[in-house]
Amino acid sequence: MENSIYKRLFKLVIKYWPYLVVSTLTAFIYVALNSMSVWLTASLINNILSDFDKLVNEQTQFASSSLLTLNEKLKYWTNGLILRETAKETLQVLCIIILIIFLLKNVFLYLKNITLTIVQFRLITELRNKLYIHFHKLSLSFFNQHKSGELTSIIVNDVENMRRTLTTSFQRLFVEPISIITFTGLLFIISWQLASISVIIIPIAGFIIINISRSIRRKSRRTAVKIAGITNIITETLTSMRVVKAFAMEDYEVGKFLRQTSNYYKLIFHRTRLASLASPITEIMGVIIGVALLWIGGLEVLSGQGLTSEDFIRFILIMFSALQPIRVLSNVLAEIQVGAASAERVFGILDIEPSIMDEVNAIEEISFHNEVAFDHVFFQYNDGEEHVLQNISFSLDKGTVVALVGSSGAGKSTVADLIPRFFEPTSGVVLLDGIDIRKIKIKTLRQIMGIVTQETILFNDTIAGNIAYGQDDISIERILSAAETANALEFIERLPKKFDTVIGDKGVRLSGGQRQRLAIARALLKNPPILILDEATSSLDAESEKLVQQAIEKLMVDRTVLVIAHRLSTVVNADKIIVLKTGQIIEMGTHDQLVASEGVYRSLYKVQFSR
Repeated sequence: MENSIYKRLFKLVIKYWPYLVVSTLTAFIYVALNSMSVWLTASLINNILSDFDKLVNEQTQFASSSLLTLNEKLKYWTNGLILRETAKETLQVLCIIILIIFLLKNVFLYLKNITLTIVQFRLITELRNKLYIHFHKLSLSFFNQHKSGELTSIIVNDVENMRRTLTTSFQRLFVEPISIITFTGLLFIISWQLASISVIIIPIAGFIIINISRSIRRKSRRTAVKIAGITNIITETLTSMRVVKAFAMEDYEVGKFLRQTSNYYKLIFHRTRLASLASPITEIMGVIIGVALLWIGGLEVLSGQGLTSEDFIRFILIMFSALQPIRVLSNVLAEIQVGAASAERVFGILDIEPSIMDEVNAIEEISFHNEVAFDHVFFQYNDGEEHVLQNISFSLDKGTVVALVGSSGAGKSTVADLIPRFFEPTSGVVLLDGIDIRKIKIKTLRQIMGIVTQETILFNDTIAGNIAYGQDDISIERILSAAETANALEFIERLPKKFDTVIGDKGVRLSGGQRQRLAIARALLKNPPILILDEATSSLDAESEKLVQQAIEKLMVDRTVLVIAHRLSTVVNADKIIVLKTGQIIEMGTHDQLVASEGVYRSLYKVQFSR
């Protein structure tokens, strides 16, 4: 699993290879210039401290010698670059060169970072787009099983973690070792004996960092789950604030949130504490070794054997410069573990296949002419559970109204959900004009249907935007006409901005009846041949129900309608009434036939109308 995660991360990044190549090349140039700046800084110190005539004599000796060590060659080339007639001129040239190198170094550092930034933000955009598009492809059952807060956390927090890992961290993992190798090479050029002692830090630091990183990975997984839980609590509470306040449960919700944030704090603190250990441990070990080398090398310089003062100064400067990339590398490995844990969650979502998909040669265009028919349909939500629907067979003829009635849990809404393929039958088929709806493209099938449910789904948009949802270039005249037919124009005209009024999340600024009438106006504008009404008036007061019922009656004209009703008064005129009980059809007929039969429907009718 871990190897496949890193392979997939690599595939995501490699698409941006031109930017990565530029960033990597500029990083190499930066490393070279940085090493040169350290080398020249040592030359500057030596130039100030040493005798200028001695420096000239040394350069003359280097020029006349045919056998120079690599260290001596580097010093010869450096002196050739900076050495002038006088000490003052030499110092002046050296200062100018160091200034130019530092300027160039930072120019290439900027180029490295800006090209990396392009990759970062393109990558984060691509990942979030992929996830969001994938969410829309997944079946309704997926969203019934996952909390919205968890999915929000993945698309926001986990993708952000991956951004850092896939770009900054991975490049540092590539560039910082080059810096370490370059500095280590220079140390060996100056003194292989002292360099051999100094590199002891690398395997020790590596061992510590790897062990710390493993623990960070485990804690990062748990941290991602915790922040998803916190996001979910926030989402649920904000969307249910009316209920929270109605039941005076503010203290309960706050307590639940505080417990979650406390647990998250403990996890994130332990993870950060581990990550923070790597850098100081590495630096402390480096300083201990550095001090030991100061003592050993200093004795050599003082005794006049082995290192010269210039070599010793240069060695110490380079050695301490090497500690910086080692420290950065320790932090990078910790960041990679955080990103890898987030990548597991992101890829886990992207790997989920929709449970309902189009067939290879699905029908892309269809018209409704005759009937929707259920043929011996059985349905269960999960394997091993009892069937929610058992042997359902009936037809919904074009131009007729069929009502589904029965107690809660009888399976009415499940029957309605099978028609637009929100779920698939476990066995049996649903047919549209004799064609198995599984052979029809899902989008094509749903385009000929309109659905109005008890839970009205509206968006934080204008009234006009909600009525025209999903349809471009709709004139305001058509929107106004749909609103008028749905008995919604009367309350819209009273609003300060009329059709431009923003109605808040889920239409919170409107009453239940007003929201339903907007949903009906939306269905009218879509003008579908098949209409599904799922208890569209059950939660309304008498006055709102009357207005909504009038709007529904207008909506039902010249359409094929499946009505799910709790109140039987809304379905007495249906062409066919189907009575469901525990997922089975137990009665079917017109209102008059069912009342006369003295069955379950008659009992329900008498109970409701006796009130």
